[in-house]
Amino acid sequence: MSILALGLSHRTADLETLERVAVPAAEHGKVLHELQQTEHVSEVMLLSTCNRIEVYAVVETFHGGLGDISEVLARQAGMAPADLYDNFYVHYAGAAVEHVFSVASGLDSMVVGETQILGQVRGAYATARDAGTVGRTLHELVQTTLRVGKRVHSETGLDALGASVVSEALAAAGELTGRRALIVGAGSMGALTAAQLRKAGIGGITVANRTLDNARRLAASVAEQGVPAEAVPMSELATAVAGADVVVSCTGAKGAVLAAEHVEPRTGTPLVVCDLGLPRDVERDVATVPGVEVVDLETVRRRMHESGSGTTEKQTTRAAGIVLDEVRAYLAGQRSAAVTPTVTALRKRAAEVVDAELLRLDRRLPELDADVREELDRTVRRVVDKLLHAPTVRVKQLAAETADTDYANALRELFELDPQAPTVVSSPSAAAKHDQIDGDKRE
Repeated sequence: MSILALGLSHRTADLETLERVAVPAAEHGKVLHELQQTEHVSEVMLLSTCNRIEVYAVVETFHGGLGDISEVLARQAGMAPADLYDNFYVHYAGAAVEHVFSVASGLDSMVVGETQILGQVRGAYATARDAGTVGRTLHELVQTTLRVGKRVHSETGLDALGASVVSEALAAAGELTGRRALIVGAGSMGALTAAQLRKAGIGGITVANRTLDNARRLAASVAEQGVPAEAVPMSELATAVAGADVVVSCTGAKGAVLAAEHVEPRTGTPLVVCDLGLPRDVERDVATVPGVEVVDLETVRRRMHESGSGTTEKQTTRAAGIVLDEVRAYLAGQRSAAVTPTVTALRKRAAEVVDAELLRLDRRLPELDADVREELDRTVRRVVDKLLHAPTVRVKQLAAETADTDYANALRELFELDPQAPTVVSSPSAAAKHDQIDGDKRE
């Protein structure tokens, strides 16, 4: 079983393709179950953001897993798998681990160094955990991934240089001090947008959301930070747009929520509408309304390409070095852990042999003094422990150092262990109770 990472992002696909493949939040559970029920996938999680859709899975075989996941994503998009192949990137085993670590570190983001991706990875894990599609392997991978992402940001300073997609989109709106903003959507992107607007000196914020209570919660949070804010239902969207100087829409809805009928022509300072939804939140006709400028994810991508990421080569090189070091350590740990059940089975087998021989001694010498019997018991067990200590410790070290030799299988062959014994020892039932990660805490 190995890790397979398959996806498409702003690097490999245009916005229209990303829109078609994007999985609305309400459908994540359904798609996860559909993926897990395929023949070659045993564990799976789905990361769907404004500029990437990725599946991280534990698969039995590379080609089997690739085919299963491709078919599910293509079916979700209403496309043939062949039509998506040119947009996919695929990473397997160690390369998949490196990719996941790089994504969480912000090295693969549209805006290099952005930290929002850490929360998105954590959210994807939580959704998969709740859906029951995460097991021991993905649990351990995500724990390590979140730690690596935090380490990269804290040790390289990418946090200070890497703006979020939201801040890049808002940059197109120009000076925001004292102006009025409308946020459409009260989820994590809406909260991030509110924080960026507050930093920009916005004069007031209106939050519109399908669930009014959620809009009220975000508005109350904004108000606590010292920015006047109010919540309105989506039925009042046109009125809210009319009172705004900048609109940011980030609902995660399956279809557009802002149409031309919601927007009146402007004179003088244009109305800037930032569409950060995937699929799009804003209908294309909005851009044809006089005095309205639409900034979408394609616009942000173009701005970043023209201006550069804002990071220095030294920082990105340092970050990439940390990722590679962490990948090596993770893979070494996985190789060592893979041989541990066999080592445990060997020790268990040795204990069974000792027990059998001591029982035979009891039958042959029933009159043996109890104190002598206990001393013999201790001596025999001590001898066996000493004989096994060096080879079992060394085999773990060798397994961690190289992937070229199957040391677990060598132990099974040398000591004629039951092939099923290590599987019983490594039963994941205990790990299933261990699903909470320290990443459940907020950033």
